[in-house]
Amino acid sequence: MSRVVSASREIAADTGRIFELIVNPARQPLWDGNDNLAVAPPGQRVRGVGEVFTMKLTGGSIRHNHVVEFVEGRLIAWRPSEPDSVPPGHLWRWELTPASDQLTLVTHTYDWTNLTDPARLERAQSTGTARLDASLARLAEIAERAIR
Repeated sequence: MSRVVSASREIAADTGRIFELIVNPARQPLWDGNDNLAVAPPGQRVRGVGEVFTMKLTGGSIRHNHVVEFVEGRLIAWRPSEPDSVPPGHLWRWELTPASDQLTLVTHTYDWTNLTDPARLERAQSTGTARLDASLARLAEIAERAIR
């Protein structure tokens, strides 16, 4: 079983519009295909590696998301953790590649290669391309609707 799952989709919007939906945690619950994110405090727009943004999950728990990769307008990846804990090793990544002025290839990856928490293995194994595709579809709907 692969511990890296990816899905890609072309979205009819420019990279800047799509990237803003991803790097603003308050917008993430709108397009989350895992139906796992409830709310994030406003004003947490991510701007670089080393930042930590906070999310409240649908079950009520809080996650700190440690940004480990960042290229403005093109790439963001984070490792979630319990508050004040070391991330257990899984990673969410978003890569945006412009195909034209109004078309962007978006690749969403879930990588649990380095996951160390046995309690999270079942959930990690169940996170397949269908969940990533759902996030991409919702993201596309929001980004493309803003253009029409």
